[in-house]
Amino acid sequence: MKVLIVGGGGREHALAWAVARSEKVSKVYVAPGNGGTAMMGGKVGNVALKATDVDGLLRFALDESIDLTVIGPEQPLEAGIVDRFSGSGKKVFGPTKYAAQLETSKVFAKEFMRRNGIPTAAYEVFRDYVSAKDFLERTTVFPQVIKASGLAAGKGVIVAETRDDAMRAIDDLFEKRIFGKAADEVVIESFLTGQEASVFVLTDGTDYRFFLPSQDHKRIGDGDTGKNTGGMGAYAPAPLVSEEVLKKVEKQVVIPTLEGMRKEGSPYTGFLYIGLMIENGEPSVVEYNARLGDPEAQVVLPLLESDLVTVIEASLNGTLGEVSFEMKGEAATTVVLASKGYPDSYEKGKEISVVESKLKELDNVMLFHAGTSFDGGVLKTAGGRVLSVTAQAPTLKESIDLAYSAVGYVDFDGAYYRRDIGAKALF
Repeated sequence: MKVLIVGGGGREHALAWAVARSEKVSKVYVAPGNGGTAMMGGKVGNVALKATDVDGLLRFALDESIDLTVIGPEQPLEAGIVDRFSGSGKKVFGPTKYAAQLETSKVFAKEFMRRNGIPTAAYEVFRDYVSAKDFLERTTVFPQVIKASGLAAGKGVIVAETRDDAMRAIDDLFEKRIFGKAADEVVIESFLTGQEASVFVLTDGTDYRFFLPSQDHKRIGDGDTGKNTGGMGAYAPAPLVSEEVLKKVEKQVVIPTLEGMRKEGSPYTGFLYIGLMIENGEPSVVEYNARLGDPEAQVVLPLLESDLVTVIEASLNGTLGEVSFEMKGEAATTVVLASKGYPDSYEKGKEISVVESKLKELDNVMLFHAGTSFDGGVLKTAGGRVLSVTAQAPTLKESIDLAYSAVGYVDFDGAYYRRDIGAKALF
């Protein structure tokens, strides 16, 4: 069968790697892909189509008789790619435009959680600077969390430690429009304490299966300092999400989320990411994503023992309960190498050096590319988050050590990475 993967980041490279392992698959197209997917060779190749070019992607799927399309990022979901493909008779894995609002509109998500009794932080919604300013002037408790409602590449969340910080944030969102239309609506919510964790499910709208829980590292600096990014590294499984906590997440979040979407006439199918804050064993939802996370996909997919394509097909056919969904009894860690200056401005076009001979000596190490290009035989940087160095090992400590050993064999001018990925899980 032929599979089309939509997207060009580290998550999509990991999806291409996982899909290509299936004996059912003869060809994997990645649109637009990146330098890493361009270098995979064999059954994997890139297609020069943007992830948001829904018309072009649909024409390609029809012309090439694509058997299955898997959507990676959030932008095409917001554009209604699943509705378009399904309406044209093409099998596609992902939520509808309506269901994807769990991610694409934080206002929708918060109101949905309120309707369905799902634990989350208290919040207010604002649509103009003056009303938000008045609210903050009356607020006595800080920090407050300020969020652009729409998509902002993982950077539309500001933790305002003081009232002055909060005022600057709403000025940036409403007046300076740093996130454009994504901040037409702004959510201001109470600050949750605890530790964050990521739980992923694969669902057909009724039945569901859990991947191993993971933990992302959003801040740019060691010790969770500095600005929010798209994610500087991750590991799985996360000890924070114990079996007891996962049962609470299932009962309090997963089941009511799927039931709520069915009640609204748009069953949620695809990957569902639940970003949690956990304190004293009690989970609260920070956010939903209508997809696998990045960089979490780079650790949860290598730990999937079962055939991903078989599982996705079963989900689309309504037979998810009849197939195996087994995870390996190991751990994985990924460390993101980013361009100097990220998440602010940065330069592109830096040549990337990879000591392939040394990496091959390390068992269970994978490089998942994100912001890279491969042109004329030269691998170069093409984004803020450039590469994810992933290692799999019997224990979390071993996977962390192995990942950092592998990082030493990858370099480019200005390469930056955090040196504490996974450290909090070891204490």
